[in-house]
Amino acid sequence: MGRLHQLHAEAGQSPWLDNLRRDWIDSGEIERWVERGVRGITSNPSIFQKAITAGTAYDEQFADLLASNTPIEDAYWDLVVHDIRAALAVLRPVYDGSNGEDGFVSIEVDPGLAHDEEGTAASARHLHELIAEPNLYVKIPGTAEGVGAIEQMVAEGRNINVTLIFSLERYGDIIEAYLSGLERREGDISQVTGVASFFISRVDTEIDRRLDTIGTPEALALRGKGAVAQGQLAYELFRRRFSGSRWDALAGRGARFQRPLWASTSTKNPAYRDTLYVDELIGPDTVNTLPEPTLEAFEDHGRIARTIDADTDAAHRTWEAIGALVDLDDVGRTLEDEGVTAFSKAIDDLFASLREKAELLRS
Repeated sequence: MGRLHQLHAEAGQSPWLDNLRRDWIDSGEIERWVERGVRGITSNPSIFQKAITAGTAYDEQFADLLASNTPIEDAYWDLVVHDIRAALAVLRPVYDGSNGEDGFVSIEVDPGLAHDEEGTAASARHLHELIAEPNLYVKIPGTAEGVGAIEQMVAEGRNINVTLIFSLERYGDIIEAYLSGLERREGDISQVTGVASFFISRVDTEIDRRLDTIGTPEALALRGKGAVAQGQLAYELFRRRFSGSRWDALAGRGARFQRPLWASTSTKNPAYRDTLYVDELIGPDTVNTLPEPTLEAFEDHGRIARTIDADTDAAHRTWEAIGALVDLDDVGRTLEDEGVTAFSKAIDDLFASLREKAELLRS
């Protein structure tokens, strides 16, 4: 049994793949990842921007769409939905075999709607109805405006992956949206589920930048410790909020957890251990979605042990020490703005690339 299988069997954490490409679907690479222990797939606009613009894997479908006079923006969604549907079929046995715990594939709403609550809800609803598979997650950014859309989608019984979470305060709002959505839903809630995605490495990148600017020995000693501490505190919050009388009432109706998901788990600083954001965030009822180099690294030399709540007191001390030097609220706002902007730019760049490729194909 490889480490990815062990991670789930022994530690209760689900490893997911943070990438999706047409050539991997066509070649059977996705199936091979599942055989090695991958239990879900996430995608985002940046992933599809890289996949669609590299090589020729999408050219045949794109040419057919052009021949039928499909607008570029609609063609993008047709290309993406094709890949999502194919991946959903590959992961469906995992979904069925896990009683709906894993086997999910995520597609993201247009990031241009990140600050439009009604537009986000409408887009998420459309994607769920268009694809209509039980193991689909639609990703909604965890912005202030996204919180209301999340609650509405949960109330409608739709499975949501909340993305771009950078602060514990916003995470609390997102948990509340999930619980309130379940409470609003009439009838069966046993098939409603969700994940809440913290972008781990980006937190260290921003905090480290600010600690470097301070430059004192006290500040420099805290580099590379903020993201793991925040993740461990998020898990503490998850355990606290998904317990007690309110949760017990929902669990009595068959409610499932909204699991914490650790995203952006490749280390950006080469001085840090390449499996840092996996090894230190392992615990039951969690997901870690990893790009393929990090999956390979963890399979080769990752450490399997319950670390997520091994020393929560130390996580509090670390987070408080960083907060005494760095404005953590501003870190969260900055990263959220940058995340939304990056995904919006990825789609804009992709549309520009598709327009260029359309001209080449037509000629």
